[in-house]
Amino acid sequence: MSKDTLNVSGVTYTTAEAGYFEKRKLKRSAGVWGLWGLAVAAVISGDFSGWNFGITAAGFGGMLIAFAILVVMYYGLIFSIGEMSSAMPHTGGAYSFSRAAMGPWGGFVTGLAETVEYVATTAVIVYFSAAYADGITSELLNFSMPAWIWWVILYVAFILLNSAGAAISIRFAIVVSIISIGILIVFAVMALASGLFSWDKLFDIVPDAGQSEFLPHGVLPILFALPFAMWFFLGIEELPLAAEESHDPVRDIPRAGLWARGTLIFTGLLVLFLNTGILGAKATGEAGEPLLDGFRAIVGDGLAAVLALFALIGLLASLQGIMFAYGRNMYSLSRAGYYPKFLSLTGKRQTPWVALLAGGLIGFVALVVVDAAGGATGVAGAIVLNIAVWGAVLAYLLQMTAFVILRKKYPNANRPYRSPWGLPGAVSAGIIAALIFVGFLLNPTFGPAIIAIAVVYVVMLIAFAVWGRHRLILSPEEEYAVSGGLHGDPEKDGYGGPLEEELLASDGVDEPSK
Repeated sequence: MSKDTLNVSGVTYTTAEAGYFEKRKLKRSAGVWGLWGLAVAAVISGDFSGWNFGITAAGFGGMLIAFAILVVMYYGLIFSIGEMSSAMPHTGGAYSFSRAAMGPWGGFVTGLAETVEYVATTAVIVYFSAAYADGITSELLNFSMPAWIWWVILYVAFILLNSAGAAISIRFAIVVSIISIGILIVFAVMALASGLFSWDKLFDIVPDAGQSEFLPHGVLPILFALPFAMWFFLGIEELPLAAEESHDPVRDIPRAGLWARGTLIFTGLLVLFLNTGILGAKATGEAGEPLLDGFRAIVGDGLAAVLALFALIGLLASLQGIMFAYGRNMYSLSRAGYYPKFLSLTGKRQTPWVALLAGGLIGFVALVVVDAAGGATGVAGAIVLNIAVWGAVLAYLLQMTAFVILRKKYPNANRPYRSPWGLPGAVSAGIIAALIFVGFLLNPTFGPAIIAIAVVYVVMLIAFAVWGRHRLILSPEEEYAVSGGLHGDPEKDGYGGPLEEELLASDGVDEPSK
């Protein structure tokens, strides 16, 4: 006879009610190219805007160095999470890795960082998508609506799309990713054919006293450019969140990560060089719509609405990819009991529609706050943008720490895929993430974001300490950790049932398997 509860690592697990996991099923719908589409879609809008402010901070040369540093970080990161996701092929992703390595508190802190990152990023994308959409309808149809109506339309449309079934949302991600890449290639061809590109424009920022044209503000501002350079790659780390919807996560997640990484390096370099070489470094660094301004420089303002439509497609691609990510992140944490359990309910379509709706409501409230504080030029707009990056950096640092711990804690665990960069790759990525983290602390511009995210953490950690940690469920992520790496692959072990009873009947393991 199994016990009803299990106390281990300072938390309490209770027996899942009958049918608990049946109400929380996901459907395997993604192959390697579907995963590639999700990863690229999540990131691609960063090529259209956001990255360019790093040029103001550090000049073109500093931004180029920041780009190179982040290529190293993301290679180490994606190789490492590819290894961890092959060992733990369940939806938890970053939360799951840190849970196995650092216990329930480490898992919760990491999972919450990703929730903050993805929900905030989605809100930012909705905000700018609404602005672009209204500009297009105003120009072409002489029709305009208040911003909040656009926000509602975008959230509702994409929540419905993501709730319609994983196969539908994944196909959409592939299509919009390909279209967005096509737009960037068209821009590159037009930029080169126009004759407007000039190497001299890359270095037209007047250097500070004693500095060079390559690094007009010196070396230290490279640190401040790194958060903006992250927009070329931010979101690619969502791939493990699709593990329980992938046909073969052990094989396909590492492969999709490799291809997505190469795609994004290529498109990022195209934009960094050609967009800056068309407009000039000074103008690019100050542009709110750098790619659109580049198109306008080539063809004039007569096609402004069409060009805005190009940018909107890129934004919608990322809206799809990032919304997929926050839905699965919140689903996995709520299925295990860290968040309210009803958030992990799926429907007949086997998609986490409740988590998608909850994340959308939180994002909408954030947008209302942004608008009340003065919109994109107000302090609230900057807070939301910076919170997204800061949450990502924190999640990266914790995941790389988890990788190092797991290599030592579970040396004999089954790892069908092993990172070719191994421990040095994880340590390098972790050090770079830590540098970006320090850069946030040193830059007073990011102060409000740090305060806001600190408040979120204090509230959520108190809630977990008082309520959540006594109501956890042995989801696959928790089974893996509690059993010492012996259980937790839902494809092989299923969900709950005999495995849950076995662990509840024991004292748990939650330590290296012998």
